[in-house]
Amino acid sequence: MNSNPWHLYLMGGLYILAGLMHFIKSKMYMRIIPLYLPNHKLLVYLSGIMEILLGITVCIKATRPFAVLGIICMLLVFLTVHFYMLNDEKISAKIPKWILILRIPLQFVLMYWAFSYF
Repeated sequence: MNSNPWHLYLMGGLYILAGLMHFIKSKMYMRIIPLYLPNHKLLVYLSGIMEILLGITVCIKATRPFAVLGIICMLLVFLTVHFYMLNDEKISAKIPKWILILRIPLQFVLMYWAFSYF
């Protein structure tokens, strides 16, 4: 019998969906990558693949500890994008500044959520 809670599958599904969006809306993601990073298209696709893989592997008991650490590391790296979007109105796609600011603590909530399955 599978004893994984439903919210673990919810989290995994959200990362899979987020990863798929990197391929569906890749131009949007390329625009928000800091200019000092090279090859934006490759970075968008690699991060999408990683999100999909982490979303799948967090749902598998044997790979969950590695997936949890991967999710936390990925969210830490993504913080750079959130701060980058705060600094440039054009890059932020006219998302209200208060939403951009709220996204930063949300990253830590998501890290805690992942860590709770460690």
